[in-house]
Amino acid sequence: MKFTGTIDIDKPKEVVASFFANPEYLGEYQEGFLRKQLVSGTAGQDGAISKMYYQMGKGEMELTETITSNRLPEVFEGHYHHKHMDNTMKCTFTALSENRTRYDTEIEYTRINWLMPRLMAILFPGMYKKPAQRWMNNFKEFVEKQP
Repeated sequence: MKFTGTIDIDKPKEVVASFFANPEYLGEYQEGFLRKQLVSGTAGQDGAISKMYYQMGKGEMELTETITSNRLPEVFEGHYHHKHMDNTMKCTFTALSENRTRYDTEIEYTRINWLMPRLMAILFPGMYKKPAQRWMNNFKEFVEKQP
């Protein structure tokens, strides 16, 4: 399952990409984000592996992020592993003007091995796309509020 999202942000590309690149701000736009912990490599660089933790209901969800390519401020690509699924994400930042940036994302679920999420992906693919778009909307709102 593959989907895309696009949003325009009223800030310069370098500013948008710097907020995106800084894990300190993840909790500002990703609901449930708790922390990110570097496991190996150099933070933010190609090949870096980190654990990401999210509050999900009464429990905690753990993802493993592997940065496959960080060419910010233009492009960021990562692979995300969870015990029940894997996905890739490509984020592209394009200057539309001096103070306006287009943020495009492409997400592809490459493995879903748990029955209920697999059925949901088939029957209700919007359940995967809506949270990604909500995070993009939250990110836009957060970045635009910054001085």
